[in-house]
Amino acid sequence: FDVEVDPLLVPILGAEDASEVSIQNTLTINLHTMFLAFYKPTAQRYKILYEKKAFPSDIYGLHSQAKLHGFDPKDALIPLAPRKGEYTLRTEDILAKIQEEKDSIAIVFFAGVQFYTGQWFEMEKITKAGHEIGAVVGWDLAHCSGNVPLKLHDWGVDFAILCTYKYLNSGPGNIGAIFVHKKHANDNRFRLAGWWGNNAETRFQMLDEFEPIPGAAGFKVSNPSALSLACLKASLEIYKKAGGMEVLRERSLSLTNYLYALLTSSKFYIPVEESFQPKRSGFTIITPSNPQERGSQLSLLFLPMGKGVMQHVFDTLEEEGVIGDKRQPDVIRLAPSALYNTHADCLKALQCLEMALESYNRA
Repeated sequence: FDVEVDPLLVPILGAEDASEVSIQNTLTINLHTMFLAFYKPTAQRYKILYEKKAFPSDIYGLHSQAKLHGFDPKDALIPLAPRKGEYTLRTEDILAKIQEEKDSIAIVFFAGVQFYTGQWFEMEKITKAGHEIGAVVGWDLAHCSGNVPLKLHDWGVDFAILCTYKYLNSGPGNIGAIFVHKKHANDNRFRLAGWWGNNAETRFQMLDEFEPIPGAAGFKVSNPSALSLACLKASLEIYKKAGGMEVLRERSLSLTNYLYALLTSSKFYIPVEESFQPKRSGFTIITPSNPQERGSQLSLLFLPMGKGVMQHVFDTLEEEGVIGDKRQPDVIRLAPSALYNTHADCLKALQCLEMALESYNRA
């Protein structure tokens, strides 16, 4: 059943064909699976460059991989933070750090879209820069797949991991997937071998020797749940029926740009440059203003921080039927879905948000 579902993910990830895609495991297990295959540190080249505010599961995984290979995470990990007075990373700073640490970096590993700020990193540029200094480049696509158009094969990405229960709508905690570039299809690198990754033609011969399926499927370990795959297949078929990521991206831009314009015209909007010392309650937007640097997510930081503004707004939005998502400290993520949200939904979200802030100020 999984071989029927893998091809549906190909256009969403920008893979060349289904041999580069494998639906398996869950996100953090896939992180460990890929790092055991691609993280080959030496005495000189052993460091991992990543974003300082990565999702905790990624940070825990990177720490444990460094320790597994005998390194102190404080030495082996390079966490890159935004400049003082800024919320997002500049591409020029990422590229500069890659050059600065070029002889020591083994893996460059970032999220495609940052979970807290909603920043979509310039994946092609960063991948190219990583390869130019001899590093492996991998991506966490948890908030990226099904959100923005990807061209992982053309960009030369070595590997990527993803879950399918966010923008791909397969259900809470459902199965994840990996991308492995075709250039690694038959390089016989180490992997956590399992029966489901063995050559399907000889699998039921129950041989003692593992014969991996060429490509990403050779990294499968166990037979995935058919129920999980059925949920994912139904969602991916909707993406195909809707016209694919290019069509959905066009609609997503229309929705998110409209919502961004509504939010920035609100009397409660506080420009980013004023947000570090706010003189009133309200919100700023920490997601990049450039539409090409974001997906459908807009992250609203409520101010002053630590004063309960975010929680009050979040509770009010839920009461009014506006379903967003909160992330500490003080951020609500609003992400109009191209599959089913409308411009009227965006307007309602803005009206309910302003109503919530009005009531907070009256309290």
